[in-house]
Amino acid sequence: MATSHASNDTATNAPLRRIVIVGGGTAGWMAAASLARFLRNLKCDIQLVESEQIGTIGVGEATIPPIMNFIRVLGIDEDDLIRQTNATFKLGIRFQDWTRVGHSYFHPFGRTGFEMEGIGFPAYWMRQRLAGDAAPLEEYSLQAMAAAHNRFMRPVQAPGSPLEGITYALHFDAALFARYLRGYSEARGVTRVEGRVVRVDLRPEDGFIEALRLEDGRRIDGDFFIDCSGFRGLLIEEALQAGYENWQRFLPCDSAVAVPSERAGPPPSYTLAAARSAGWQWRIPLQHREGNGVVYARDFLSDEAARETLLSNLAGKPLADPRVLRFVTGRRRESWKRNCLSLGLASGFLEPLESTSIHMVHRGLALFIQMLPDRHCEPADIARYNRMLAFEYERIRDFLVLHYATGQRRDSDFWRHCAGIEWPDSLRAKIELFQGYGRIQREDTELFPEQSWLYVFTGQDIRPRRPDPMTDLLDPDKIRGGLANIHDVIGRVVQTMPHHQAFIDRHCAAAG
Repeated sequence: MATSHASNDTATNAPLRRIVIVGGGTAGWMAAASLARFLRNLKCDIQLVESEQIGTIGVGEATIPPIMNFIRVLGIDEDDLIRQTNATFKLGIRFQDWTRVGHSYFHPFGRTGFEMEGIGFPAYWMRQRLAGDAAPLEEYSLQAMAAAHNRFMRPVQAPGSPLEGITYALHFDAALFARYLRGYSEARGVTRVEGRVVRVDLRPEDGFIEALRLEDGRRIDGDFFIDCSGFRGLLIEEALQAGYENWQRFLPCDSAVAVPSERAGPPPSYTLAAARSAGWQWRIPLQHREGNGVVYARDFLSDEAARETLLSNLAGKPLADPRVLRFVTGRRRESWKRNCLSLGLASGFLEPLESTSIHMVHRGLALFIQMLPDRHCEPADIARYNRMLAFEYERIRDFLVLHYATGQRRDSDFWRHCAGIEWPDSLRAKIELFQGYGRIQREDTELFPEQSWLYVFTGQDIRPRRPDPMTDLLDPDKIRGGLANIHDVIGRVVQTMPHHQAFIDRHCAAAG
C-alpha cells in the first residue's frame, strides 16, 4: 500500500494545508462549501479548478430529505436558497405505470403510523391489509396525502400532531444551486481557478498526486485532491486507475434525454417517475419551469425515439432542444485512492429514479470529513471509507433494481428483459425475507428505511405469504381502532395545510 513520503516519522504532525477540487458543478461546489465550513480552523487553503469550456450535467434537480441537513449545517437560510434556486418542495415520488400500465403508487418521505405495544406499524397494517381490513398504505402517510392534495407546510410545534414530523426535500435548479454554493464558498475563502487540467503529476516514490498542470502552463500543487470532473474521472480514473464496477446487468438503462419546459400549472409537491416502453420519464416542478427527461436503454430504444417519447409527454412547451446524456451505471472500485477522493459522477452513477445522486455527494463528503486525513492518508482509513461507501451504493442499487425487476409489465422487449434481470444476492435476501412474514430489516448505514422498502414492495404488488406472528399478540380491535385513528387524523390534518403554491408565495417565491 502506498503511503506519503512523510510516513517515515510516525510522530510527525502533517495537517492538510491545501486541498484542490477539480471540477465545479453541484459536486464540486458542495465539496468546497462543506470544507470551507468544517475546516475553517485548520488553516487549509481550498482551491477549486474549473473551466467554463466544460459544461456540467445538471439534470439531478430532485433531492431527498438529508439535503435539508446539509443546508442547515452550513447555516444557509432555507428561504433565501429556495428563492435563489427557483426551488419547490418535495414530499415524495409518484411512480406511474411501473407495476402495470394504469397503476400508480407513492413513495413518501417521513414516518407512517406508530408502534403499538412495541410492534411496528408495517407489521400490524400488513396483517389487516392481508385480511382485507385496512385502507391503502398511502392513506396513513401525511406526506403522501398532502402530496395527493398538493398541500405543503413545514413542521410546527404541535404535540401529538403529525404536523410535528413533516419530512421534506427540495426540487431545485442544479446550476443555480451550484452558483449559490459558489458564492457561499468564495465568501469563506475558497479560491476559484479558471483553467483546464491537461496533466496530472504523480510522485514517483508513492504514486500520490503531486500537482495538476493547466492548459496555459500553470501548476497547481496540493496535499489532497478531490475529483469532481464527472464521468471522465480525470484524477481517480485517468491518473490513478481506481477501476469501475459496471452494474448494467442489473440496471440496463444507459442514456437519458433531458429538456426544460414551461410550467403547466401549480407545481405539485412531488417528483413524477412515469414508466415508458423502454425506460421511464421524470417530471420535476420548479418555480419557473419544469425539468423533464427520459431514461432509456439504447438496446431497446433509439435516441430519436427517446426524444419523441419525451416531447410527446411534456405538460408544457419545451424551452430548449433536448440534450442526450450517456452513462454507465455502477461505482468506482475505490472512491478514495491515495490522496484523491472522488465525488459525484466521478465516483459512481445510479440513475435518478429515487433522487439519490446529490445525496451520495453529501454522504461522501460527510464520511470524508469524519475520517479527515492528514498528508499521510492512512491506508486503513481509506479502506474503511471505501467499504462504507460501496455498501451504500450497493443498497441503493438494490432499491432501484426492485422497481425494474419485480413489476408485472411484459408489454415491450424492455420490460420482458427486466423481468429476467438477475437479482443481486443482497436484494434477493431482502425480498425473500419480506415474502415470508412481511419483515424488513434495515442494515447498518443503508440509506432507505424500512418504510421506504414497504412502500415500494407494496406498490410493486409484492406481498408476504402470511402476517408477522408477533401481531398475534395484539388485540384485533385495538389494531382496527389504531388504524382508523391514524387514517382520520391524517385526513383532517391535510385539510388544514396550505396549498403548495400558496406556501411558496407566502414564504419563498423567486423574484420575477
